[in-house]
Amino acid sequence: MDLRQGLSKRAELLNVELAKFLENGEPKTLYDAARHLPLAGGKRLRPILAMITCEALGGNVKKLLPITIALELIHNFTLVHDDIMDKSNLRRNLPTVHIKYDEPTAIIAGDLLFAKAFESMHNLVETPSNFKRLNYGLLECVREICEGQQLDMEFEKRKMVTEQEYIEMIRKKTAFFFQFAAESGAILANASDKEIDAMSTYGLSIGLAFQIQDDYLDMSSDKETLGKDIGNDIRNGKKTLIAVRSLSTAQGEDKELLKRVFGNRNATDHEIKKVYDLFWKKKSIDYAKQTAVNYSLRAKESLSVIPENSAKQILIDLAEYTIKREK
Repeated sequence: MDLRQGLSKRAELLNVELAKFLENGEPKTLYDAARHLPLAGGKRLRPILAMITCEALGGNVKKLLPITIALELIHNFTLVHDDIMDKSNLRRNLPTVHIKYDEPTAIIAGDLLFAKAFESMHNLVETPSNFKRLNYGLLECVREICEGQQLDMEFEKRKMVTEQEYIEMIRKKTAFFFQFAAESGAILANASDKEIDAMSTYGLSIGLAFQIQDDYLDMSSDKETLGKDIGNDIRNGKKTLIAVRSLSTAQGEDKELLKRVFGNRNATDHEIKKVYDLFWKKKSIDYAKQTAVNYSLRAKESLSVIPENSAKQILIDLAEYTIKREK
């Protein structure tokens, strides 16, 4: 079974359970808005990661379903709110929730997804100690995501951000969630502490690779491939690794261009193109790509303590997919 088939098989299982979990609710408009993004598809990487980790360590995936639903709902809750903050019009090639409905409804729909995630957690059949550990872990994910998002916004107002600060921001905003997904699969498989630690490293590493690859794609893909408004990161002054690298090394006319265009929400497409060209010239885009590759390699190395089986091979392939995907 290749990676695409392996991911699709598990995504289909999740999609069925997710649709059933979200099928009812009043007022209808609110629940329609809450369902809009989760049922529109998506890669489902976080819940699938939990599933595959559980399988690789000999666990029962059906036991894991409530937490996979919770992981996907928390992820979508953050996307609904992110799209409002970033003023994005598209997500998964569809209108974002606040565009299809309205901004107040989108905010409430995001809050509802947050609540539904913890409702799903209470469907776990697990020991009290493991339930407490997993429930707190999900709460910790939300806290880390909030802290990371705030840092991301504050970085937009700063002229300079170090690479170390950027990595810590994406660790909180993105990678910690992958880390918890992998850990949860290992915990519910009753894995050893060594195996849980290994999967924690794996999840953290592919999470960092995933976010840096996102930064790379926003600078190298067209709107149709990426499925969201290209150029937003430049207009919003987002301190991606690509931007951090260029801002720290630009001089003369290059520095003046970044000062004039980077963070200018009214920048023209021509100006955005000039910044793209500068990022390529400074080799910042290549640098980000190689950094993502390095984290992917670290993820694969962490799997040495996991027994050989088909699920482990999917984890290896997933680490490679993280840096090869185009959207």
